[in-house]
Amino acid sequence: MRIAVMGATSEIARDFAALLLEAGEDELFLYARRPDAVQAWLAPRNLPAPAAIASLEAFPGGQAFDAIVNFVGVGNPARALSLGPSILDVTQAHDDMALRYLGRHPACRYVFLSSGAAYGGDFASPVTGEEAAQVAINRLGPGDWYGVAKLHAECRHRARPDEAIIDLRVFSYFSHTQDMSASYLMADVMRAIGSGTPLTVSGGNIVRDYLHPVDFMQLVKAVLKAPPGNAAIDCYSRAPVDKLSLLAALQERFGLQYKMAADTPASGRGGKVNYYSKSRAAEAYGYRPAFASLDCILGESEKILYGRAT
Repeated sequence: MRIAVMGATSEIARDFAALLLEAGEDELFLYARRPDAVQAWLAPRNLPAPAAIASLEAFPGGQAFDAIVNFVGVGNPARALSLGPSILDVTQAHDDMALRYLGRHPACRYVFLSSGAAYGGDFASPVTGEEAAQVAINRLGPGDWYGVAKLHAECRHRARPDEAIIDLRVFSYFSHTQDMSASYLMADVMRAIGSGTPLTVSGGNIVRDYLHPVDFMQLVKAVLKAPPGNAAIDCYSRAPVDKLSLLAALQERFGLQYKMAADTPASGRGGKVNYYSKSRAAEAYGYRPAFASLDCILGESEKILYGRAT
């Protein structure tokens, strides 16, 4: 299969590309705002060369694709906040590029990387896939624009029911390739373990569903092998994990030192308590996750801490 990867500098896109290049079953065309950064990332790795590396502005560059996988977006929560409303324009501009291609090549498949944030709300309970999206339309704040951008894109996709477009809503994702200088729980944990410094975490408990890179790749491949359709699918691991169980496991395995803050807000960054989905719509595509969230965290953490990253 000839697959175009848009946004090839993102961490999840790099994991996806590396796994596909290693498998050697597909031709990959990697598009990025900084193609030189893609070249630099590939240079030290013993991976087969992709079919092409090019600028996003050059997409599609006269190439013919069987599928497009669009990763353009922001994975770092702090950067997403700093972009504010401009994330709407960034998301739509690159989504339009893919949609124009589909208009000219109706046999092509399109996979769009969406987010659980498209649901909105505070996730007091996990979603089931049947909920209505919650958008505070009269009081949109800095933390809302990312989810609204994804929701807007999904609405545009559902408005084209005859085109093969699948939106994959990723809730949480963890890989040894991620930026550990960023601001999120697992990056804080990795820095604390590496430095031997006690970590202070907020009180209360939260639940997250960390998707493993291999399971994400398997889900995309399952979608592309299935009959064409137009739908949104919630991503999930074999089992989510709560914060207290996660911290205890990291303490046992890696010696993490931590203490709970005096305050006890039952939420994580962004106020999402149960940020995961119980929907299993992906089963219809043949998806069966191999890794539970805790498997993912412990395995990828070993690569970070013991220098076995690839």
